[in-house]
Amino acid sequence: MARPTKVRIGDLLVSKGLITEDQLMKSLAEQKNTGKKIGKAVVDLGFTTDSLLLQALADHFGYPFVDLTHFKLNNDLILGLPETHARRYRALMLSEQPDGYLVGMADPLDLLVIDELQRHLKRPVHPAFVKEDDLLSALDRVYRRQEQIATIATELEDELEETDYDLEELATSSDTAEAPVVRLLQSIFEDAVQVRASDIHIEPDEHVLRVRLRIDGELQEQIMKEKRIASALVSRLKIMSGLDISEKRLPQDGRFNIRIMNKSIDIRLSTLPVAYGECVVMRLLDQSEGTLTIDKLGMPENISSRFQNLIERPNGMVLVTGPTGSGKTTTLYSALSQLNKPEIKIITAEDPIEYRLPRISQVQINTKVGLTFSKVLRTALRQDPDIILVGEMRDHETAEIGLRAAMTGHMVLSTLHTNDSVSTAMRLIDMGCDSYLVASSLRAVVAQRLVRKVCVNCSAPYSLTPQERAWLSHIESESLEASFVLGRGCHHCNNTGYSGRMGVYELLELDEPMLQALRRNDAAEFATAAAANPYFRSLSQCALDYAKKGITTVQEVFKITASLDDRTLGDS
Repeated sequence: MARPTKVRIGDLLVSKGLITEDQLMKSLAEQKNTGKKIGKAVVDLGFTTDSLLLQALADHFGYPFVDLTHFKLNNDLILGLPETHARRYRALMLSEQPDGYLVGMADPLDLLVIDELQRHLKRPVHPAFVKEDDLLSALDRVYRRQEQIATIATELEDELEETDYDLEELATSSDTAEAPVVRLLQSIFEDAVQVRASDIHIEPDEHVLRVRLRIDGELQEQIMKEKRIASALVSRLKIMSGLDISEKRLPQDGRFNIRIMNKSIDIRLSTLPVAYGECVVMRLLDQSEGTLTIDKLGMPENISSRFQNLIERPNGMVLVTGPTGSGKTTTLYSALSQLNKPEIKIITAEDPIEYRLPRISQVQINTKVGLTFSKVLRTALRQDPDIILVGEMRDHETAEIGLRAAMTGHMVLSTLHTNDSVSTAMRLIDMGCDSYLVASSLRAVVAQRLVRKVCVNCSAPYSLTPQERAWLSHIESESLEASFVLGRGCHHCNNTGYSGRMGVYELLELDEPMLQALRRNDAAEFATAAAANPYFRSLSQCALDYAKKGITTVQEVFKITASLDDRTLGDS
């Protein structure tokens, strides 16, 4: 392989017409001040793009430039280079060629790295330029920790078989740093954080142990044959959560915080006695990312601006509704982030407190000692608050106190488990609240769901089936002529066709016709008045808007539609 000749990258970019002499001087000054490489300085200053820079270098040195977002990777080939080498050398195996390997590199001009790779691979290496961010992202996707988890699980099983250790003694051993049970949990947590899982399920079965991660709302499973290790894992997790390791007959709840991959992860843990031991489910909350702001929630502009105006009002109640896992808490925390100012007193009653927010008085509900939502709410009103957040309207007493607080000069934010915004107001009345009180206090309801986004790397046009066309005609008949997409599945999305999730929102602001229907406790009239509101669009319609833009699929739209009742579908 011919060795590349040295070149001044800045001069090369000027000669190619990608930057001007003046921009080169500014980039050199940036390099001097920050220590960045000149190429990164040029890109960071916005004078050119990564792709144009790498393509120019590739053309000059005669190396290919590979765009990994559209390149079909071979996982088996990639794993031929150990992860430690791949990450150390910033290298990714792309393809096998008759005379060696094509290897994507963050710096293909580093001759020492090329020599090291050839020594490990025992074949010639043909370097290719790739974007470093894309390379690191691909390494995270491919080098999952399943093999490492399986290896440590086998080691733990062998240790259990070779000794007469009591499982609790093994889990509580003082020499924990290198204990297999600790290393196994560490690997499971690292894998979960790497793939951005929201939950970890540890489930003992009759002959196997299942570890399932919820990624973008869907569970992905790894099966371990070492069933005996389940008890050691559960005992170790109980210790980390401060729970009773001897209690196996009753469910327990706990939480702990760990640092994984330079991230502070808060973990809420729940145990449940099942037929073959104890099942553990852990919810992962990344504290290091902080809370989202409203403008980053993904709300459509018209809904976002109206929602922000609503929560800035001095009084009234705004509810966020939807099933478990639909993102209600994220929406409320983003609202608190906007409202959190030195001149405003905010008190929250939460079960549990998911994110710690500065300046806000957050109260953890504890029913064991009588600290209920209603009791905290009563006390909070004597603490001179401007805004009160109630984690959930669970009963009549809490709902009524919240409504009265909203009527007497406070802004009250809360959640309710209802299917859509239209049924929420009537649910409050069904809970025993007076209709006049609901009409006087309730300002608006946000209903929401999460839908999976189509993977942009394998998105392809999709033709509707006759059944899907019939479904769509119920939601919005003119959408039948729209173009839709579906993810074919690739290594970027773990062959699911989806990557990431986004919120779908339905905002119902109560107007006079709706309020009159509420005062008369007329559910049918209220639904009719809501449908007649010119600003109201249903969840199904909002999800369909995203599908028409190619952001999600019609299949995700149908999931939302199926979760709504017949009245909502008919009115849409």
